Amino acid sequence: MTDHLSNLFTALDASPEGEGFCDLLVAPHLQIERIVSLGQATPKDEWLAQDRGEWVLLLSGGAALRLEDEAAPRVLKPGDHMTIPARTRHRVEWTVPDAPTLWLAVHYDP
Repeated sequence: MTDHLSNLFTALDASPEGEGFCDLLVAPHLQIERIVSLGQATPKDEWLAQDRGEWVLLLSGGAALRLEDEAAPRVLKPGDHMTIPARTRHRVEWTVPDAPTLWLAVHYDP
């Protein structure tokens, strides 16, 4: 294994056309990913659900996440984090359009 130094805040490559995804660490039963959003949201009437659990930390920007069984979205600001249990239907209601929203996502086997 090669050790190297990287910085989460460089090369954010934010684009309104699509989110940027970068695997930081992939190991058995674990994936750590950096996500950069710029005004993206889950398409209307669509829900995301994964077989793995996900813990997300918002590092910069702003966003709103909604779990299907909740009436209102949770508004996230830098430093906020939450766990999305495996197979939980959820959606990104919005991310701020004028600055990159930087997420750290940890996907894990339940």
